Amino acid sequence: MCGVYRRHRVCGMPPPSSGGTTVLAVLGILEPYDVASMGPASFWSVHFASEAGRLAFADRNAFVADPAFVDVPAGIVDPGYLRERSRLIRATASLGRAAPGDPPRERARRLAYAPTDAAELPSTSHLSIVDGDGNAVAMTTSIEDAFGSRLMTAGGFLLNNQLTGFLVRAAVDGKPVANRVEPGKRPRSSMAPTIVYDPAGRVRLVVGSPGGSSIINYVAKAILATIDWKLDPQAAVTLPNFGSRNGPAELEQDTPVAALADRLRALGHDVSVLPLTSGAGAILRERGTWAGGADPRREGTARGERPRDPAPCTQRRGLRGGPGPFIIGVRVARRRLRGRRHDDETGFDAAP
Repeated sequence: MCGVYRRHRVCGMPPPSSGGTTVLAVLGILEPYDVASMGPASFWSVHFASEAGRLAFADRNAFVADPAFVDVPAGIVDPGYLRERSRLIRATASLGRAAPGDPPRERARRLAYAPTDAAELPSTSHLSIVDGDGNAVAMTTSIEDAFGSRLMTAGGFLLNNQLTGFLVRAAVDGKPVANRVEPGKRPRSSMAPTIVYDPAGRVRLVVGSPGGSSIINYVAKAILATIDWKLDPQAAVTLPNFGSRNGPAELEQDTPVAALADRLRALGHDVSVLPLTSGAGAILRERGTWAGGADPRREGTARGERPRDPAPCTQRRGLRGGPGPFIIGVRVARRRLRGRRHDDETGFDAAP
């Protein structure tokens, strides 16, 4: 699924992942504001991004689930609807906990779902790849919890524990839960492998991250950092993490954004300062070459080939190269890419 942010086409993973819809919602809600002038990880950018996250996650929690079972409203990422949601943000006070909106629906059926969230346990990997011909892949894969279901096949593959992506309660306050357990239903995830195209239609950014439901804020931050703040991919993924999942404003501990806590509380934010261990991998097209960045919070690595140099060049943090192959890996799973356009289990998106 794709949307537009500042003339860039942003494409991500559709439901049952909530990653694509919610990243697009965060960006769409911020589009009317001059995020560039706010500056990276500043008080105002953290305030506005947290409020956008609250509004986007409120809709995610209420409406997004397996579309084979739930009528996910297409209007959840409608630009007009997101502009309406953006008007709820105030510079003088936090929304607190945002209520879900009423997005346009393609069908007449308007079933009210209870806003809920499920536990998403962080045991996820991400790869960002661009090859020598300019083909790009963003792939996020997860077995949900560490060691998955603790069961292993004879071939040595751990089976996942994706059932934790469901909410175990079927109803809340008399309203059905969209992401409830049902036979044959796929659980909601937050995987957000993303490819961004520039206004000329060329791949500009390939990005994604592990991190449970925080993935959405990690990926949105990287897109803001590269498009609005003109940061290189290494600076974009290294930038302190912040945002909200319609709970407290979350600030990464032991980073400069943690010092913003008191000012945010003065605006009415509930604030949590905590570890936010993203593992983002990003590749950015810059002036005809590719630049890569691997998140220093995890064991990711940037690898690539320079022009006319067949030997791979490796750098632990950040890498620049010409048009040769480029790969950024974080917690790499031992699995082969499947040669199809999209894979629900791995979150595999491919683009020429």
